[in-house]
Amino acid sequence: MAEKNDDKFIALIRERIAKYSSSVNYHEEGRVLFVSDGIAFVSGLSNVMLNEIVEFENGTKGIALNLEMNTVGIIILGEYLDIKENSLVTRTKTVVSTPVGDELLGRVVNPLGRPIDSGPPFPDTIKTAPIEKQAPGVMKRKPVNQPLLTGILMIDAMFPIGKGQRELIIGDRQTGKTSIGINAILNQKGKNVKCVYVSIGQKNSTLAQVIRTLETNGALEYTTVVASTASDLPSLLYLTPFTGITIAEEWMNNGDDVLIVYDDLSKHAIAYRTISLLLRRPPGREAYPGDIFYLHSRLLERACKLDDKYGGGSITALPIVETQAGDISAYVPTNIISITDGQLFLQSNLFNLNQRPAIDAGLSVSRVGSAAQYKAIKQVSSSLKIELSQFYEMNSFAQFGSELDETTLRIIEHGLRINELIKQDNELHFSWVDEAVLLFLIYEHIVKYVPINLLNEFKLAFLSHIRHANVYTTIETEKVFTEETKQRLLAESLSFILDFINPHLDKYNKTLLTELQDRYENLHSFHNKQTPNTDKADLTKAIEKVSEEQKPAGPSDESVKNKSATSDQPIKAKKSLFRRFGLKRSVRKPIVTKVNRDEVKAAKLAKKKAKIVAKTKAKQTKIIKKANKNIAKTKIIPAHKVKAKHVAKPVAKKVVAKTKPAAKPVKKVVAPAKKGKHK
Repeated sequence: MAEKNDDKFIALIRERIAKYSSSVNYHEEGRVLFVSDGIAFVSGLSNVMLNEIVEFENGTKGIALNLEMNTVGIIILGEYLDIKENSLVTRTKTVVSTPVGDELLGRVVNPLGRPIDSGPPFPDTIKTAPIEKQAPGVMKRKPVNQPLLTGILMIDAMFPIGKGQRELIIGDRQTGKTSIGINAILNQKGKNVKCVYVSIGQKNSTLAQVIRTLETNGALEYTTVVASTASDLPSLLYLTPFTGITIAEEWMNNGDDVLIVYDDLSKHAIAYRTISLLLRRPPGREAYPGDIFYLHSRLLERACKLDDKYGGGSITALPIVETQAGDISAYVPTNIISITDGQLFLQSNLFNLNQRPAIDAGLSVSRVGSAAQYKAIKQVSSSLKIELSQFYEMNSFAQFGSELDETTLRIIEHGLRINELIKQDNELHFSWVDEAVLLFLIYEHIVKYVPINLLNEFKLAFLSHIRHANVYTTIETEKVFTEETKQRLLAESLSFILDFINPHLDKYNKTLLTELQDRYENLHSFHNKQTPNTDKADLTKAIEKVSEEQKPAGPSDESVKNKSATSDQPIKAKKSLFRRFGLKRSVRKPIVTKVNRDEVKAAKLAKKKAKIVAKTKAKQTKIIKKANKNIAKTKIIPAHKVKAKHVAKPVAKKVVAKTKPAAKPVKKVVAPAKKGKHK
């Protein structure tokens, strides 16, 4: 029995010897020299990399951010109260990375990419990417050529944003900066654009409200929220935007379009300033470190439009920056303005005047977005910025209470209507066709026919009506305003305004109403196609359907009388329209089949000139006839018979004394001189 047991032990020993292999576990360790305020200085890590993750003795992670000769400055990413002097620090030989991919859609993650919502944890097999990358080079990029619509009329019209652009949103606190970013995300629903919302140092209540808004409107399905709250360490606030851009870059490299909102980079700059001062880096202007410009430039340069060779994806960045008392010349705002492709400047005084969004049209700009704007919007928004600037200037001048001329009053009235029409409530979004239609009303000065207090009601009612019209589909298909489309939309707009103001005729300006009716009558020959759902039967009867073959010149009064026998129905319909709106019957205007504003103006000018010329000629003819008549009646006296009585003597000047009453002038008999004798 003993021999058998010995054989078993010998076999077991031999098996273990065969499996034995000598291996050396090499790891680099260091010791903590000093720790305070989330910063630790460590010695002994001579081979550590920049942005490498290190692990402390209590399991807390940190990032090596300051590499010096004998020490390493580390920012701690968790609890640091248990970390003491002489504690062990171990290298992990991995840089900071975050999970990426479609698994993050609809999730809320922290700056390290770990989920902080109620959803399940990410699988271990999820793809990760380092948060620090080099931005794509120039040869990999492509010019901005596609619009990214925000659904906000004022932005899409005057400051358009293209896919791959970086547009800064800047202004004081509580002026609606976050609302613009959130509305831009909400408007991407169904447009195949993925979104990333980066919350940097926001309050927990504010963050919860934003997430609830996205979830309520169904936008969380295509959005990832990267959040660091106000109670987090400055190191986590510093990492937050880099985590967000890394998640967006993965989708861009796969050929997708991404929208990322940084809310806001002012807190990011403050967090980086705190870290830099604790790491004993030399301070610069406003105590910011010298590389604060490089911090934001390397972040925002990663947003671009890739060439089709590299997938054709894009990242559109909307960084938000807070100013103090509207000072856009501060250090951080100035830096970010120089990096981005334009800015939307929000002012507190406009916000207090109930202007939503409170964007200053003079200080805001979009440098590359107009290249991606739809042509239809570009056609009708070209003069909008100038008209608003004129209004602001004239309105400030009118506050002095001085008398204003008619032109100034007209500019102010038009500007007030523009301001009222571009007002937009929060979470109310317009499609680009809706925006083009509203801008057309401003461009053609049709809004002047609607009272200012009814403009908001009119805007919503008109959009709900026009969406069922054929001209709306035409604009959406062609993406441009042709001459025919303009006339159809003009006829549709005027007819709707006539119907809209009908209940308010008792308070309406009769002169303006007459002008509206005259303008509408000039378009009555245009065939206005309406859907069966419209309730404008009486207005449709009022439109006289004239075919394309009819002459463009208007008929005379006699031809109208002769024609009334054959086509009596349209004229009767017009009479009922006049009775309905309480208008006096005016002289029938010529029928114009193709109304062209420039041609009408030129024709009126030519007609006016012809009248002046004819009047002048008639006057000259009358003068010549009268002169000839006087010459014929004049008695011609030979030169040798001319006596003194035929020569008119000069009349002496009257000299009136101040003290004496004026004497009566002596009547002198002078030969009467016939008028026109000397002509």
